[in-house]
Parts: sequence; structure tokens; C-alpha cells
Amino acid sequence: MTTDSTHPGDSTDSAHPDDLGGLGPEIRIPARSLDLLINRLEVDPRWSVHALGDMLAATTAPATATALLGLLLEKFPERPEPEAVRRALWSMVIENRSHVFGELPTPEMTFALTPLADATDVARWLGLTVGELEWFADRGLWLRSKKTALAHYRYVTIPKRDGVRVIEAPKPHLREIQRRILREILDRIPPHRAAQGFVAGRSTASFAWPHSDRNVVLRVDLRNCFPTITSARVRAVFAAVGYRRTSRLLSEICTTATPPDVLRGLDFAHASLLRARHLPQGAPTSPALANLVMRTMDRRIWGYARHNNLHYSRYGDDLAISGDVMDAGQVLWTVLRIIADEGFTVHPDKTKIMYSHQRQQLAGLVVNDRPRVGRVDYDNLRALLHNAIRTGAHAQNRDDHPRFREHVYGKIAWIAATSPSRRNTLLAMAERVDWDR
Repeated sequence: MTTDSTHPGDSTDSAHPDDLGGLGPEIRIPARSLDLLINRLEVDPRWSVHALGDMLAATTAPATATALLGLLLEKFPERPEPEAVRRALWSMVIENRSHVFGELPTPEMTFALTPLADATDVARWLGLTVGELEWFADRGLWLRSKKTALAHYRYVTIPKRDGVRVIEAPKPHLREIQRRILREILDRIPPHRAAQGFVAGRSTASFAWPHSDRNVVLRVDLRNCFPTITSARVRAVFAAVGYRRTSRLLSEICTTATPPDVLRGLDFAHASLLRARHLPQGAPTSPALANLVMRTMDRRIWGYARHNNLHYSRYGDDLAISGDVMDAGQVLWTVLRIIADEGFTVHPDKTKIMYSHQRQQLAGLVVNDRPRVGRVDYDNLRALLHNAIRTGAHAQNRDDHPRFREHVYGKIAWIAATSPSRRNTLLAMAERVDWDR
């Protein structure tokens, strides 16, 4: 087993804001508010995101409450001794108390984003009238209640082993609006460092690397991840980064409620999630928003993992924790509690504890030694390219992919991410394929 302290994927940057030993010098709380908060924490036995959120909201400014909630739960995944909380919180007291008469004003914008104070600003920024903006936001959900060609989404249901996946793809105009929100707002807000999916410079390979050559790897898969993320949670993301006055409008542009005729035949639990406003699987903004909504969950699991010398990463709805000395049952129990507390559920059938003598696989990559695509997947792609060289590409497109060449090159890129030698072999074969016949 690898014993090098600089294992691939291990972090050595002690100055990262997610790793602050205290609760972070960037948060300052007036002494009077701090006393109220400490008193409530000492008498209230609850230690969950909802209970702490209520207490913090009642004693601190909204932006401070949001930041403090994540930091507290990261440093203390389980309820600590009152004195430990008191010491951590007092490290953030404003030193010059004589000048503090109430809550400090919170900054209007947390990141360098375009100010959007009201609907008029949002409409102007998107090149719309206010009326057009309201229509795309579908504030009254009237497009959901009617089967109409004016609907903003196209719906496709795809059968899968444990049910049905509902793809909700925005039509071109709404898609372009969402892409602008993605480019100019969401892409400028960093997710937690554990999030490896849908982030520039990160991939399935960076998701898998921290767990390579470990004695124990735990894999957990979230069920119905996007439908579980409600409009209220999306609105909270926009409010937290400075769009308090327009957070509802922005959240409505990025969420949808599925029409009743699409829900027919779905199981009750899945249909109930889709019936309310939620992140649509198919919208360009959904992956980035999901990463930001799950930031608190990532911080809590990351903090728990670091405290126990473990490693945590997440790719979309796939979570992985690993270590060389690890009580897998205890870790799983704690992680499931955090996930449930954050409002998510898991696939019991996809939860797996993998030991070093077994095949350890994450996101299609085998991680027993180093992340790599399994031999069977590599051989299958080589065989497809070999046959395509002889017969032309069309004869090998048995699943009728509309963009078969891009599909094949996507598979090559997936394999190439962990093996340059395989990359060279596959690219050389692909160059010999006649993609037009």
C-alpha cells in the first residue's frame, strides 16, 4: 500500500479558507449577539442544520448566519462540548466593542457579480422586458397546469434499473438565459473543494484520485438529487451571494414544476418531488446550483473526514470516503445522518463498502492502484474502433447516437484522463475511421 504522505489528491494547502483551524477571521459578530447565541446553544440540545440555522438566524445577520452555519458544522460535525463552541465563537468577537451598537451591515455583494437590485435590472441584463422576464420565470406556474406549445421545457423519460429518469430540457431561448446566469453568476462562485463534478479543471479522475490505493473505500449515491433541490434552496444560494432582492426571480428562472401529464406512471415519491419547483435535470444551471446547494453538506462531511484522517470527494450525486484505518460501519452511519439532515436521501442498493482485496470502483474508474478505466471498457472501445475502421462508423452506431463521432471521442477523453498510453492508441485508431459512412 502507498504510504507516501503526499498521496495523489491529498491537500497540502493549509491556508485554504475551508481549512481554517478556527472559524475564520472573515466573520465578525457583535459581542451582544454572540452572548445571545452562546446562551441558546448551551441550552438547546439539538445539533443539526435546521436547528442551528434557526438559532443563528435569530441572533445574527443573514449573511453571517449562512457563513457561520457552514463553518460550525464543518468544525463540529457532531455536537461538541459547550466550552469548545464557546472558545471557537469567542475567537470571532469584534475587538473594538465600544464602536458596535448593533449588527454590522452585511456587504451587498459577496462576489464580484453584476448588481441586480430589482426585476428591471434583471430584465435589462438579460435583454428582456419585465413582462418577458416574468413569463420565462413562470411565476404563476400557469405553464405547468396547461398542455401548451408555449411551455419552456421539453420532457423525455428514460427508463433505468430502479425507475425512470425525467430529462427536462429548456427550449432555446430559456436555455440561453440560463447559460448567461451560469457564465456570469454561478461560474464565479466556487463550490466546496470536495466537489469534482461540473467544475472547470476537475473531473472523474480528480474525484477518484484521493481514494486510490486505500484499504477501504465507501461509495454513496444520492437518490433523485436534482428533484430534491427545491426552489427555496436555490433562492437561498442567490440570496447568500448578494441577490437578496432578486433571489426569488432568479430561482424561478432556474427551476421548474413538471406538468401533470409527464408525471403519469411515476412512483408517488418521485412524482411528488417533480410536482413542486425543483432543479430540472437538463438545464445548464442545474449542476452548478446543485454544487452550491450541497456546499454545507460537503463542508460537514469534509470536516468529519479530516477529523478522522479520511478522504472525501463528490462527483454530482456520487459521494466517496476512504481511508487506510476506517470503521466503515461507523463512517457510513455518520455520513447517512449528515445526508439526511441536509434533506437528501440515498440509494440503498448503490451504497457500497469496498475493501482493498475487492474491486474498488468510483465513477467507472478502478481505484485499487491508481484511477483507471476498467480493462473491459477499454477493450470494448478498441473493438468498436477496430470494426469501424473496417466497416465505417455508421454500421457500429447500434444505439443510433445522433452525434456518434462526438460520443466516441467523449469515451476516448474519459479513458485518456487516466492513461496517456491508452489515449494515444485510441486516438490513432479513431483517425483511421471514416465517420461519413
